[in-house]
Amino acid sequence: MASLCLNSLVPIPPSSHPRKLTLSSSSSLLLDNNNNNNHSSIRTSTTLKPIVVTGNPPTYVSAPGRTILAVGDLHGDLKQARSALEMAGVLSSDGRDLWTGGESVLIQLGDILDRGEDEIAILSLLRSLDKQAKAKGGAVFQVNGNHETMNVEGDFRYVESGGFDECSDFLEYINNSEDDWEETFTGWVDVSERLKEDRKMSTNHWGPWNLVKRQKGVIARSILFRPGGLLASELSRHAVVLKVNDWVFCHGGLLPHHVAYGLERLNKEVSEWMRDPNTNDSNLKIPFIATRGYDSIVWNRLYSRDSPDLVDYDAKEVCSILEETLQAIGAKAMVVGHTPQTIGVNCKYNCSIWRVDVGMSSGVLNSRPEVLEIIDNKARVIRSERDRYSELEAAAYT
Repeated sequence: MASLCLNSLVPIPPSSHPRKLTLSSSSSLLLDNNNNNNHSSIRTSTTLKPIVVTGNPPTYVSAPGRTILAVGDLHGDLKQARSALEMAGVLSSDGRDLWTGGESVLIQLGDILDRGEDEIAILSLLRSLDKQAKAKGGAVFQVNGNHETMNVEGDFRYVESGGFDECSDFLEYINNSEDDWEETFTGWVDVSERLKEDRKMSTNHWGPWNLVKRQKGVIARSILFRPGGLLASELSRHAVVLKVNDWVFCHGGLLPHHVAYGLERLNKEVSEWMRDPNTNDSNLKIPFIATRGYDSIVWNRLYSRDSPDLVDYDAKEVCSILEETLQAIGAKAMVVGHTPQTIGVNCKYNCSIWRVDVGMSSGVLNSRPEVLEIIDNKARVIRSERDRYSELEAAAYT
């Protein structure tokens, strides 16, 4: 895969250019850009050039020679999330949650929250894998989706009762922990499964008690996800739009005016809003839209789903808009989630856009997990461990 010269491909004004990694040929430094938790890890490599991350949160990533793996919406289903990650070859199958991806780059396309009972556990697992991947020369990135921004806004319409319970347990867990945040957070995925079993054993059918329990869960979730809360701050580490090598990843689709707005500006403003309870969210219309996929008829009708009432003119128009967007950021293709694809991971418009949300969560379609794999600018769909590669959807980019 060709390496990416970030500054020449997408010019960034010096005044707004974030701190960038400085790396040697024998070791690479991966910087975890978090205003609250700044730490780095060094890995030794004699084969691949180092990964270079630009932006806070990450916006541009140069990852020469790496395998890139993209996983769609997970919606609180830890079991299905693990299945997808094992299928992708980045998670051990022995239950120890070990990174097995070597120097690969994993990208999760957002919507980890809502419709499931293990939302924080999945966030915890991915943070743990990120730390392990950096030590091996790889990386894990997450892109915030509309359900992440909804929860930070206090919109809990799609939260399952088990999701509120997890928030109550997690808040109590962190209040009793004496470790630092990273250690506490990455340990939650193991603790949560035990507490979940305990909850099942002590189910109470007394109505008033369940009402109090629900109220406790709502309060806990509000504390954790409100702007400046611990989990909102954790989400602030992630981008809305992420460009890795020649590919751009976003949850709800990218249009020319998003690019004109500025990808780093978009990522930075959403991140600041999530971290700072005093930030005015009324000025974040464009950044929010980029996570939601209902910005325009272009996204709703064409990028995301195939509508029978479309005429050829519509398809040509959206193909032109997609091409304009990709050219503006120097990308070969876009990868998106947001809308479940009943036919599985697929591509459209000469494979300029890949749609990777397959509705794998039991709270959505409970479908078979699928993963998009990109090697040397050739994209393939991984549909099962036994038949690792599917040639039904494959494309090479030059």
